[in-house]
Amino acid sequence: MPSEVRGVVARAKGAPVTVETVVVPDPGPGEALVRVQACGVCHTDLHYREGGIGDDYPYLLGHEAAGIVEAVGDGVTRIAPGDYVVLNWRAVCGECRSCRRGRPWYCFATHNARQPMTLTDGTTLSPALGIGAFAEKTLVAAGQCTKVDPAAPPAVAGLLGCGVMAGIGAAVNTGGVGRGDSVAVFGCGGVGDAAIAGAVLAGATTVVAVDINDGKLELARQFGATHTVNSREQDPVEAIRALTGGNGADVTIDAVGRPEVFTQAFYARDHAGTVVLVGVPTPDMTLELPMLEVFGRGGAVKSSWYGDCLPERDFPTLIDLFLQGRLPLDRFVSETIGIDDVEAAFGRMEQGGVLRSVVLFD
Repeated sequence: MPSEVRGVVARAKGAPVTVETVVVPDPGPGEALVRVQACGVCHTDLHYREGGIGDDYPYLLGHEAAGIVEAVGDGVTRIAPGDYVVLNWRAVCGECRSCRRGRPWYCFATHNARQPMTLTDGTTLSPALGIGAFAEKTLVAAGQCTKVDPAAPPAVAGLLGCGVMAGIGAAVNTGGVGRGDSVAVFGCGGVGDAAIAGAVLAGATTVVAVDINDGKLELARQFGATHTVNSREQDPVEAIRALTGGNGADVTIDAVGRPEVFTQAFYARDHAGTVVLVGVPTPDMTLELPMLEVFGRGGAVKSSWYGDCLPERDFPTLIDLFLQGRLPLDRFVSETIGIDDVEAAFGRMEQGGVLRSVVLFD
């Protein structure tokens, strides 16, 4: 019997979101029905509302979530009703050329639920990142559910579903930060602070946070930044070089996704260092760099997709580190809100006043 639940819908580009009745089918083969307990308000959802990702309106927003599996479809064996799970948007197929080459974090054929969720009039909804978790229940591919320790509160665990995993993974998985490394992170929102936390976890000894907001820089120190640079007030490239013996950082991470910021990160790294792009640019942005500099500086220029994570490997590990007191995931939760407050939370996000607003469901 399909479920009728409340969900947050973006009907048109730039229009305020609305809370509407969403029809969620029973799970079919390979699918799972999840009762959502918490879902973070991520900038990607705002990108969907603003048309920055596509125009397949109406969208059912929300994707950074944790909850309880209510039912599974035929053929599902890795999860069962009652399991506590974090949702992920890269359920690897195991069969594409990337998976066969042992690099499943680059999977080219990730799974989503096949059945659509709809409005009561039959209008098909496009779930954000194949999840649509600003709803009391959602239908996903079973591979999008990763079991974790239920001792972790849903408001905390769900953050691994997107931004926090992207930031930690950008440092640890993509950037390969190691013991004794120097790291510079540009942009100290949720993703940037997660990259800082990841760098500290990996053993970096010099971690430089760069932002234009002093309040965000102070927060970055709480996640382990050893130095801060306000790039409105000083040249971040020169500041980072001065903090790293004149050389530049071993790893620089652009958590903003703007050409001017990426250029700063490119020049702020040491020779043979690594620069990682994890901030999401808009479709109209372009980048211009002298090819001789790209060649002459050596090292690596990388983009980080979802922190190059494997949810089945990384989510349980990070939850365990949180429960051990070694990873401060709870500090990312700025406020908890209700489902009717998502539009207002978007406004606070744009003003830079929160790391994460998290919707809690009864």
